Amino acid sequence: MIVSKPGMKPSSIRVDQLDRQQLKPDVITYPLIIHFGIRPAQLSYAGDPNYQKAWKQYVKYKHLLTSKPKVTYADKNKLQMKEEFLQQLRLKSTMKREVTVEISSEGFIRTGIKSDVCQHVMLLPVLLCHLRFHKSLAILEGYLGYKFKDRSLLQLALTHTSYRVNYGTNPDHARNSLTNCGSRQVEYGDRKIHYVHTRKRGINILIDIMSRMGHKEETSSEIPHNERMEFLGDAVVEFLSSVHLFFMFPGLEEGGLTTYRAAIVQNQHLAVLAKKLHLQDFMLYAHGPDLCYESDLKHAMANCFEALMGALFLDGGVDLVDKIFAKTLFDDLDLVYTWKQLPLHPLQEDEPEGDRHWVESSPALQKLVKFEDDTGISFSHIRLLARAFTLRNVGYNNLTLGHNQRLEFLGDTVLQLVASEYLFRHFPDHHEGHLSLLRSSLVNNRTQAIVCDDLGMSNYVIYADTRGDHLEMKPKEKADLLEAFIGALYVDKALDYCRVFCNVCFFPRLRDFILNQDWNDPKSQLQQCCLTLRELDGGEPDIPIYKVIESSGPTNTRKYTVAVYFRGERLATGIGHSIQQAEMAAATNALNQRSELFPILAHQKRFLERRHPKKRRRGSRRPDEHH
Repeated sequence: MIVSKPGMKPSSIRVDQLDRQQLKPDVITYPLIIHFGIRPAQLSYAGDPNYQKAWKQYVKYKHLLTSKPKVTYADKNKLQMKEEFLQQLRLKSTMKREVTVEISSEGFIRTGIKSDVCQHVMLLPVLLCHLRFHKSLAILEGYLGYKFKDRSLLQLALTHTSYRVNYGTNPDHARNSLTNCGSRQVEYGDRKIHYVHTRKRGINILIDIMSRMGHKEETSSEIPHNERMEFLGDAVVEFLSSVHLFFMFPGLEEGGLTTYRAAIVQNQHLAVLAKKLHLQDFMLYAHGPDLCYESDLKHAMANCFEALMGALFLDGGVDLVDKIFAKTLFDDLDLVYTWKQLPLHPLQEDEPEGDRHWVESSPALQKLVKFEDDTGISFSHIRLLARAFTLRNVGYNNLTLGHNQRLEFLGDTVLQLVASEYLFRHFPDHHEGHLSLLRSSLVNNRTQAIVCDDLGMSNYVIYADTRGDHLEMKPKEKADLLEAFIGALYVDKALDYCRVFCNVCFFPRLRDFILNQDWNDPKSQLQQCCLTLRELDGGEPDIPIYKVIESSGPTNTRKYTVAVYFRGERLATGIGHSIQQAEMAAATNALNQRSELFPILAHQKRFLERRHPKKRRRGSRRPDEHH
């Protein structure tokens, strides 16, 4: 039970054992209270700077040994010495984590309260904090003009990464109270579970997370802050800005649209919008050094605004977000009305009921009907499809009224949103950075070019008279063609059709990306491999260095040869039509030809085979080999 002695610190304590002393005649003796406690982290070895430093050195040294091709006896001996030093620090009586306390029971009063009651009582501040916060959220919903169906989405959107649930009071006080009066050996919260869902650094953790397959059904995430929601909201804000600019400025080319969009979605502007909604009054964050600078607070507010847009998107759909975004964006009702009343695309305005009758008189459209039959998508305005297949050197013509550059701008942002939504819903263990890596594997030029080839889009391209269709399209041109098609699909059929298209043509490829670890570009992967080989005793890590060693040919078809060096040794060379392409080729060749230098690659392969023993087969093909 719990016993109490007013005036003492702590005033109440849990009795784990009672040591009744031998009674002596004429002498009043009091039993000894035995209490098994856990010293708060700040007062134990876990909070000691020397221990923390030694622990970090030990973990780093152990990790580097696993990446070393050959571990010597001296290395093993040094690791053992570091382990022994840590053990010595743990055994110091002044810093022990678990402590046994003996106190005379003189002056203590039996309360009759058991430890489980104390644990329930400690939840009262949690309940009070929860009720107070959610009462205030009704005010925010008033600013938004929308009441959430799932209030937890709104709470998650407002939770900064620095925030930790602390029972509504000083966290040390709550932790100490639970230690002294709660059930024995119970720490403050389930630290292990919390740690699993918040840790995200280090190559081994990256390999672990990025080897996990997505869930078949939509699954909620245990990650307790708004980074993932911000990832989704960023795509939503960019999508809405792109759509409105696309329709409101039909004469503006891709460069102008991109400039205007950048002005809308930049963090400085989003922080202004966040302030209009008073988000700084509702954000949950640690009141410490994290956000004490104005620039940090504005950045956090911009992220919070994006997360809020993501929460609105999940709770009410894209039309709701569009409405609230417009109301926040403009104070003038006329501007809000202008933003909302989007005009039709010029090809749709030309013939609102559809333009399928053009097929009879146009050989180009007759050719595209076969593409529609192959894909199962029939366009109401088939000239939109023709415009998506019209390259920019064709120029203005009566059939398409222009080329596909603007549709490519729109399709890119549609693909970003659809991919972001799918990854957010089906990969709950992934943090924002992990989701970004997966998304980049889907929306990069290589994958888009593969999808373009799978659908045979190159056969339907409308060229200028000066160019024959016998010329092979580059991967970038194929990717642009696919994005333009998705843009045309959105204009003609809306977002749901784009989701279905991506479900069929893009998302099944994620399995191969994960099994073959193709979510990372070669340059990033080579740099990660090199960082695992840094010196055991610290110092600046070595990274790969790229140098252009040759360039040949005319400007428009010039080829570059790039060599990649590590610690002064040339690993490999690569050739490409741009320096970036050549660097990527050099990194790919280095990983393939010099894999014996990087034990982390073998570790990654073994890890995948253990996690997916039946799925991975020897000689499995890369995604770009599946046609």
